[in-house]
Amino acid sequence: MPHLLLKESTPSMTCSDSLQCLPDILAPGLSVVFCGINPGMLAASTGRHFAGRGNRFWRVMHLAGFTPELLRPEDDHALLQYGCGLTTAAPRATSRAADLSRLEFKAAASDFERKIERYAPMYVAFLGKMALAAMSGKRDIEWGLQAAPFGGSRAWVLPNPSGLNRAFSLDALVNAYRELHRAAFTRSAVAC
Repeated sequence: MPHLLLKESTPSMTCSDSLQCLPDILAPGLSVVFCGINPGMLAASTGRHFAGRGNRFWRVMHLAGFTPELLRPEDDHALLQYGCGLTTAAPRATSRAADLSRLEFKAAASDFERKIERYAPMYVAFLGKMALAAMSGKRDIEWGLQAAPFGGSRAWVLPNPSGLNRAFSLDALVNAYRELHRAAFTRSAVAC
């Protein structure tokens, strides 16, 4: 059964007008906000999250149970009806996340944490260890649920679904995301 939201999302940009922006897809009280590292160039130019051809995010979301059908990047706002939102940790669009510096994450950290506090999701899911490590100053980040919350929400770290990340097979990604789905949706009365 889909998680139905009665509130509309509040448009929010993840960067200043002078940079290529990718709009957040957020609403108060979501079950999970997925936090990408930063916008890819195609995502920033189209205004659609995880728009790259090789990105496995949408397929993984469907196979892990977050969406009842396979969504496409142009359907990214549909995630709200399933209790999920999207944002990025660093605003600058790059071809590869490795092009970002730790200083960029540090500079974005307080605004990002305030954003999570304002929208108050049950979980904030970092896609990859890079952003949380840089923002928290911790070097050793484990996969899964973190001991310390982030912005008042439970923090969870998932493997990045980027096509450039071949350290994780599709099955491994689906299994990792499915764990979060179980944690976020089986404890509450709503289920995807």
